[in-house]
Amino acid sequence: MNRLHPRIRVVWILRAVIFAAVLGVGSFLLNRVTLGLPVYVPVGLFVVVLVVGVALALLRYRLWGYEVRDDSLYLERGVFTRVRTVVPFVRIQHVDSARGPIERMLGLASTVVYTAGSRGADVQIPGLTPDGSDDLQERLKGLAIRAEGDDAV
Repeated sequence: MNRLHPRIRVVWILRAVIFAAVLGVGSFLLNRVTLGLPVYVPVGLFVVVLVVGVALALLRYRLWGYEVRDDSLYLERGVFTRVRTVVPFVRIQHVDSARGPIERMLGLASTVVYTAGSRGADVQIPGLTPDGSDDLQERLKGLAIRAEGDDAV
């Protein structure tokens, strides 16, 4: 199984910090206006959400993997619910490479695979280097073209 680039942990941890900060500030303001609880309650909420968010980000990284097989793309991910996805090459419609602002800052990219058969059926592989994402995009495109005409699994 291929692992994601270690810098994806920074992206996921940053998201956890932002979420914890927004929740902490919101609970602090709500507490000041209506509840009147001691100040350590919102601070404690911030700390708990931050610790849980960082732990989940680190676990998510350890449990995320993908593999390009002979006839399909295979992904494993999920902390609480393990998800195993198999995307047959014959079902691939198109493949994108995407880089958001935080990913660009950290030198990362994602590959998004769009599949046939249902609305919104797409698979994203985050935490790749830009070259790795482009290479995976080209590889999947070539394998999908070769698989054209084969029956789906």
